[in-house]
Amino acid sequence: MTTSVTELQETYNQQGYLSALPVLDELELRAARNAFDELEKEFGKKYTQYSLHNVHLQYQWVMDLIKHPGVLDVVKAILGPDVLLLDSRFICKYPTLRPNLTGEHAEHDIMTVANEKEEVTSDGNIQENQLPYVAWHQDMRYWGIAGGPVLSVWLALDDSLQENGALQVIPGSHCSGMLTHRQAIQPGNMLSVNQEIPEELVETEKTVLCPLLAGQMSIHDGFLVHASDPNTSQKRRCGFVIRYVPTCAHPTEDPDRPRKFQLTALVSGTDQFNNFSNKSA
Repeated sequence: MTTSVTELQETYNQQGYLSALPVLDELELRAARNAFDELEKEFGKKYTQYSLHNVHLQYQWVMDLIKHPGVLDVVKAILGPDVLLLDSRFICKYPTLRPNLTGEHAEHDIMTVANEKEEVTSDGNIQENQLPYVAWHQDMRYWGIAGGPVLSVWLALDDSLQENGALQVIPGSHCSGMLTHRQAIQPGNMLSVNQEIPEELVETEKTVLCPLLAGQMSIHDGFLVHASDPNTSQKRRCGFVIRYVPTCAHPTEDPDRPRKFQLTALVSGTDQFNNFSNKSA
């Protein structure tokens, strides 16, 4: 790291996120993309969009990304030396607006999208208000963790830009505590529980876009308010989301939504607490 640990900590504590941090070199990036492309061929895009969840115990290359020194050096600077992997997931926003086609190909595309039960226009495009997006939210609303922070990494396998739905954040919003969430009003929300923070509670005028080049990462605090718009380009936006916690963190008891953390792994230091040893909260 060229930036000092103190500088990283100060910026992260003030803003709640860091962005455009270099991780993968050209060879590492090519290997990771090729490996993901093989999973895409095996399982199909409908599955790889959001369902490659906690596959780090199945594929060594995925665990290698989780333990990559370029990732862990930054994570340890924020969380300390003793770190657990909490959860991992690949998230892909595939192009959903079709290029302008004519004749038989255009008719086929219209039928394909219609069969996916999306609303389409006469030119074969999904209506804009149906495109997959991620609503304004805080990660801690879903995780049920206490005793320590949750730090989320987005490791870009593709360029993540404004046109294909890059991360947007509200700097400093992690200091506001937990905000109210409700069921999302607009269709297309990719969040599994389909919740959002009401727009009147989000200081959208402070929104900052966090574009990434493939091989770079961003990190953010579990209380940071963030979102991402639909992919309106012809380019895939694929990233690997990794959640880390210090070993002192523990699951909270919530009978209305029991959570299982059976695939956690120690990725740095030692764990003297064992709070996640096959524990279901």
